[in-house]
Amino acid sequence: MREPEIMRFPPSDWVPNHPRLPVLVYRQGLSTAERDAAAEFERRFAEAGWQGLWRNGVFSYQHYHIGAHEVLGIARGSARLLIGGPDGAVLEVGAGDCLILPAGTGHRNLGSSDGFLVVGGYPPGQTADIQTKAASTTDLQTIANLPLPATDPLHGADGPLPRLWKGA
Repeated sequence: MREPEIMRFPPSDWVPNHPRLPVLVYRQGLSTAERDAAAEFERRFAEAGWQGLWRNGVFSYQHYHIGAHEVLGIARGSARLLIGGPDGAVLEVGAGDCLILPAGTGHRNLGSSDGFLVVGGYPPGQTADIQTKAASTTDLQTIANLPLPATDPLHGADGPLPRLWKGA
């Protein structure tokens, strides 16, 4: 198991990003040899206790979530994702990559290949909401105080997320 890339983002225009927690990026978190990467992401996320699993893409407009941290497993294809709001970073992602976005983190699809497929999910008890405007003071408090997941969605209880986020 390789350590994920760690990316931190300050507030960007109207996107709050998270005040403490970094984005985690697992490059080739799943082997591209997986026959059904979407099913394998779903299996791993579910075994780690993450819920609300879905298959789709990433919206083409900038948004963030107040009530949930989010995992994005790239099951098929590739994309250019803007992470961290309008002044964030453009990430080239491809099949097998996995991103974990703390609540408040802006994300947007700037363009993707045909057949681009993402498997997403959320920690237990958290539900995604789609925000496209500045966060209120209450929203910022919710983002900052949202419980940390007990497990890494890709690697379970022994994965890097609990250690990296607890120390943040």
